[in-house]
Amino acid sequence: MRFYERVEEDLLAASIESQRADWVYATFITPDTEELSSAALARLIGTTVRYAHEATRWPKGSLSGATARKAELLPLSLPLPAPADPALAQELTRRVASMTGLYAKGRHTPKGEREPVDLQRLSRILTESRDPAVLEDAWTGWHRVGRAVRPEFDRYVDLANRGARELGFSDLGAMWRSRYDMEPAAFRREVDRLWEEVRPLYEALHTYVRNRLRATYGPALVPDRGPIPAHLLGNMWAQSWEGIYPLLAPPGAGAPVDLTRLLVERRTTAEEMVRYAERFFVSMGLPALPPSFWSRSMLVRPRDREVICHASAWDVDYVDDLRIKMCIEITGEDFRTIHHELGHNYYQRAYGHLPFLFRDSAHDGFHEAIGDTIALSVTPEYLVKIGLLPAAPPDEGAELGFLLERALEKVAFLPFGLLIDRWRWDVFAGEIPPGEYNRSWWDLKARYQGVAPPGPRSDEEFDPGAKFHIPASVPYMRYFLAHLLQFQFHRALLREAGWTGPAHRGSIYGSKEAGRRLEAVLALGASRAWPDALEAITGERRMEAQSLLEYFAPLRRWLDAQNRAAGSSG
Repeated sequence: MRFYERVEEDLLAASIESQRADWVYATFITPDTEELSSAALARLIGTTVRYAHEATRWPKGSLSGATARKAELLPLSLPLPAPADPALAQELTRRVASMTGLYAKGRHTPKGEREPVDLQRLSRILTESRDPAVLEDAWTGWHRVGRAVRPEFDRYVDLANRGARELGFSDLGAMWRSRYDMEPAAFRREVDRLWEEVRPLYEALHTYVRNRLRATYGPALVPDRGPIPAHLLGNMWAQSWEGIYPLLAPPGAGAPVDLTRLLVERRTTAEEMVRYAERFFVSMGLPALPPSFWSRSMLVRPRDREVICHASAWDVDYVDDLRIKMCIEITGEDFRTIHHELGHNYYQRAYGHLPFLFRDSAHDGFHEAIGDTIALSVTPEYLVKIGLLPAAPPDEGAELGFLLERALEKVAFLPFGLLIDRWRWDVFAGEIPPGEYNRSWWDLKARYQGVAPPGPRSDEEFDPGAKFHIPASVPYMRYFLAHLLQFQFHRALLREAGWTGPAHRGSIYGSKEAGRRLEAVLALGASRAWPDALEAITGERRMEAQSLLEYFAPLRRWLDAQNRAAGSSG
């Protein structure tokens, strides 16, 4: 249909303009670049809204094939739904840009230091210190950034909801849930089903961690039952706990592979970290990154300006101008993050041949899961193959340690990945009023994560705003889904690679067979509903948690034994 040809031509041009302006803003934050970014985004949103309204001239039942798919995706392609009124659209994008900038410029001066430090430095304090007072100061200091964000947030909710309603959705949360090829209510039930599958494993891990932290910090700080104080878990949002692995290591397991030490000892540079990840994809038969990637990416924090350090992958021209934006540190965590970010770039390149509305993933969880699937192959065996490790640890204790450390990253994240959008869905629906934002946030944190703040938090605080994706208006359910899908993908690709051992030891590095299957799925983009894409890579049409449970089965047995011995179960 000629209408959709025109839509895609105009949206491609507007999207490229917005991407370029946003890149400049993210890598050089000034009032001018903020204004340019928000204005370009407003034009993109305005163009999309106009065409989404025009598309209603053709009833959905009158369309078929690729045209019907494009009609479904057009209103959902909006990065942020804004009202049709240009002034209101400009106001919405300006407020989101402002919130993102306030977050990026957040600083706190830790006790005993003279200069304010950024989120990266505060996060290192939470990982490295074992002094509860120091941990609480760093945690509380960063969370003050939410206060700066809060004045913009209420109006953002109102404007974004207005834009979603103009497109026929009840609110922004319902619009986000409509992106999964099912009705919003059905998607809620799907999320509940998946969470119930993994909840027992999370609770076993939570119980073990609480017992060990109680032994470290004492019963006055860590209760024998109930929530864990959030500042003790080694991460600013308690979303992953691998930073405190030394406190939790299985007795006699020894230290796990210290990837950070291996990288530092080799004097690895930020660019070399990225080269390792690129070689992983190339080993599976995928092409090397284009030269422009290396000249246009931001790999380290500049010394002369404010930037948004939150790691992200970019496809600026929606064909081959691929980039990543990171403030890389020479750590094992960043090594895995880079493998994840390049997963986005290789996905973007694979679907670059498709019509514009199909240049996206099957659903947003797929985009996140691809890179995470590659990161699951960052095993000791893989590190041996690339020359970073002389030999893989052979003993059972080391294997338990490896699984525990990975569970502290992957399993610990699951309830956090769920609750962020649970909270926003209720905010957008008006079920959580502004006066209860913070209380409801901590109610959900206690219900799903089993964590509590270091001390009383009033509704004058805005702790949700201390997480990047909330001021930046980035949907978060994708990460929950990705933490399940990556294990489904990993199991299927290991099978394709001919691996028959335990899933946690398998790596698809060097497997051309796995690479061919992976690239074929990436090339589908959003042209097919996600069950079709899932079937193409796994042979299954339903998202499930069984592959994750199988992966961690040896650890689950050990956790249950440890918790029984400690007399704890909840």
